[in-house]
Amino acid sequence: TVLAELERRGHRVVDTDVGGWIDNTGPEPLWDEARMSGLLAEPRDGALFVAGCVANQASFYDRFEAVVLLSAPEEVILERIATRTTNPFGKRHEERSRIVDDLRGDRASPAAGRHDRDRHARGAQRRGRPAGGIGASCRMIDARLAG
Repeated sequence: TVLAELERRGHRVVDTDVGGWIDNTGPEPLWDEARMSGLLAEPRDGALFVAGCVANQASFYDRFEAVVLLSAPEEVILERIATRTTNPFGKRHEERSRIVDDLRGDRASPAAGRHDRDRHARGAQRRGRPAGGIGASCRMIDARLAG
């Protein structure tokens, strides 16, 4: 919903859950580093909004103007995932279990790890930016605006 509205307002958006941005061959989903690096290095006018949450996202934080966590209660997230038609992730039982585990912090992953969130918050504060966070519904925002 957020990406659709940002796109409607004329911003460039990338939902990394679709379109081959994620490598699922290992134990954790990872952004394709070469492809993400290429995207973030592209010259552009206006803002680029990148959505997704993967194990290697922290390695890209220094290339974003801001990292924002969009959160909602577990039951709201699960209902929205069950009823959305724009993304197939979360339709299978195993995916829903993984989402719940991430939300509850039951898995040892960067998406659930306090260490990674704290490290990012300290880095953002050092750069004079508000601290964002990461989680099962994280959204990266490159808010560099033209002019």
